[in-house]
Amino acid sequence: MNNLIENTVRFVKEKLKGAEAGHDWYHIERVWKLSKKIAETEDCNLEVVELAALLHDIADPKFHNGDETLALSVSSEFLKNQQASEEVIERVLFIIKNISFKNRAETPENLPVELKIVQDADRIDAIGAIGVARTFNFGGFKNNLMYDPEIKPKLNMSKEEYKKSDGTTINHFYEKLLLLKDLMNTQKGKEIAADRHNFMLQFLDQFYKEWNVS
Repeated sequence: MNNLIENTVRFVKEKLKGAEAGHDWYHIERVWKLSKKIAETEDCNLEVVELAALLHDIADPKFHNGDETLALSVSSEFLKNQQASEEVIERVLFIIKNISFKNRAETPENLPVELKIVQDADRIDAIGAIGVARTFNFGGFKNNLMYDPEIKPKLNMSKEEYKKSDGTTINHFYEKLLLLKDLMNTQKGKEIAADRHNFMLQFLDQFYKEWNVS
């Protein structure tokens, strides 16, 4: 591990102390590991991949009054202080700006492979058993209902609708999580996502059986 990556790990760990459990250092660490795993199968700049994976949630807008610029300014200042090159900083900030699910309609075409890798890794960590756990943790954090058969999922929400959504935790599976498998960019990402997607379908099936006492 080079010094820049080591320093970034230390910086992120310190910055995210006490963060909500679905968006804490352990989420970052999993996305970092997944990014490196996917990067092994792609021709990419590994340093950019690792830095973007480590910094992508340094200031998640959900926890900063919707501010989508804070993560960019925090990351930029840190990387400049570390004497990272202008090119590396620019590429990392581009990934942070465009990685989010809610921003997918605004994302430019012909995305760099480094963004595709980190985006896949971040989305993979939102599905499967970890995804189920993170979703219910965040639902509890927001005091959302777990499930209400009368409240139907809102599909095809705009960015603003998505940001303001306070639907049930189960509805979030249909509004986001079950869509992620088909949004994967890389072959490796698709393979990992398929397995986790199937787990979520099994979970939902079991959830409804127990809910309905069938």
